[in-house]
Amino acid sequence: MFAVLKTGGKQYKVQAGDVLRVEKLAADAGETVQFNEILMVGSTVGAPTVEGAGVQAEVIDQIKGEKVIHFVKRRRKHSSKRTKGHRQQLTLLRVTDILEKGADKSGVKAAIGAGSVSGAAVAAAAKPAKKAPAKKAAPKKAAKAEAPAGADDLKKLSGVGPALEKKLLEAGITTFAQIAAWGEADIAEFDEKLSFKGRIEREGWVEQAKELAKG
Repeated sequence: MFAVLKTGGKQYKVQAGDVLRVEKLAADAGETVQFNEILMVGSTVGAPTVEGAGVQAEVIDQIKGEKVIHFVKRRRKHSSKRTKGHRQQLTLLRVTDILEKGADKSGVKAAIGAGSVSGAAVAAAAKPAKKAPAKKAAPKKAAKAEAPAGADDLKKLSGVGPALEKKLLEAGITTFAQIAAWGEADIAEFDEKLSFKGRIEREGWVEQAKELAKG
């Protein structure tokens, strides 16, 4: 039996015993993780995911991909060009089991991408919302995305004002360290998810975050 899972913005068709490389996960070698975003299991197609399905895999090692050279040249009055190399951080996995149902009760640690939304944010999002006690309707107020305790002042990044900071906080991005750990796939994912239109790379947030994270 095979399954199609989604992680790091990519889709993988797998079956038990397969070894694959995925965008870096927050897990150590020897740990077992479970992918819960399953698009297809056997002949069952999700809408968009298959409820209760999961793919479990053992983490073999944390590795790096081949070096990629990135060249940028801007043709303007004050022209500039920049060349930099990049090696994508990856996780090497071996698929151990494919679950058609009951994955939500397996108790296996969920596969979470390193440097993206924090594990605490994912866990909080997975909890069912508690129903508030009934009370008289009050005028609605605009919800504010308040920075949690220990969060960095993301407005220190070039081009980030209150509105962009709110988007980042709502996505679970609260520290410079998270942004500093972004790879190309993370940049592309958040660029599309938060409609930044290339701002992350244009403003050089990752490089700025690395410096700011040092304090």
